[in-house]
Amino acid sequence: MEIGVPKEIKDQEFRVGLSPTSVRVLSDAGHTVFVETQAGMGSGFTDDDYLQAGGKIVPNAAAAWSKAMVVKVKEPLPPEYAYMQKGQLLFTYLHLAATRELTEQLMQAGVTAIAYETVELPNRSLPLLAPMSIIAGRLAVQFGARYLEKQQGGRGVLLGGVPGVSPAKVVILGGGAVGTEAARIAVGMGARVQIFDINVERLAYLETLFGSRVELLYSSTAKIEEEVPTADLLIGAVLVPGRRAPILVSTSLVQKMRPGSVIVDVAVDQGGCIETLRPTSHSHPTYVEHGIVHFGVPNMPGAVPWTATQALNNSTLPYTLKLANHGLQALEMDESLAKGLNVHNHRLVHPAVQQVFPDLVH
Repeated sequence: MEIGVPKEIKDQEFRVGLSPTSVRVLSDAGHTVFVETQAGMGSGFTDDDYLQAGGKIVPNAAAAWSKAMVVKVKEPLPPEYAYMQKGQLLFTYLHLAATRELTEQLMQAGVTAIAYETVELPNRSLPLLAPMSIIAGRLAVQFGARYLEKQQGGRGVLLGGVPGVSPAKVVILGGGAVGTEAARIAVGMGARVQIFDINVERLAYLETLFGSRVELLYSSTAKIEEEVPTADLLIGAVLVPGRRAPILVSTSLVQKMRPGSVIVDVAVDQGGCIETLRPTSHSHPTYVEHGIVHFGVPNMPGAVPWTATQALNNSTLPYTLKLANHGLQALEMDESLAKGLNVHNHRLVHPAVQQVFPDLVH
């Protein structure tokens, strides 16, 4: 199969769909990979690295997009819509529940779109979301600590405090991969940490990880309203696969937080779980609303592309290889991969996304 790897065009997105190591594996399996020139530069991979791995370099996005299968990192943006073609296999993050326009464009083009974030194992884990969730969770605390600094608009609070001065309070909504990794870093930096989750079994598991170092709380509206106003750093880490994240923190609750507190919502690419938060970018990552610093960058792992590209490829490559070897038959062979199918033959087929856009189902 001929596989195209375009350069990402989202603001400050330096990851790339395939690393040279992955290109080598695909080339050895008899496939031809066409990489847009300098697509890997942001991740530390030169055109020569791809050539040595058996890939071919093409001069522009149109050439990379012209192949039977396209492997990306982030969802196609409006300048890329015209490249999409009927019957083309697109394998990337899509997050369609938050993007009606893209959903409609994929349907109109007749693309077969498989989303990394909805590939699901029998145990309901999300193997292609997990590596980026780990990175995003860890970065959420790094960014949060930075924006708590006075020069960045924050309260001027040191996350870990010092002897004689209280550490910062970090409230994490969601105890999945993102929330767990955020807690791991926050605890390591010496903060006082709370995790909210509605899954009691997950809270019990988190107790085996953190013991008494993290306060584990059952998520209820009343308890969230009690704890959020005193949070120095509030991290949204709620994921409902394929659907928009539920709003857990209202505007009125944000208004009760102390001026200079920071909100980081990792769920922003699925709509976000905090009412006042909207998507930002690495170029302009924050804004202040009601006196609170809001950070809503939807492609947070793009800040560490050398790490993130390799971590992503470690998880996606087996599926990419299966699709390249077998085409759409791979979906019949692998039930987990089949759950990644969002759009096919001009139709919206993923059940969770159908519930978001019922009028697009036909």
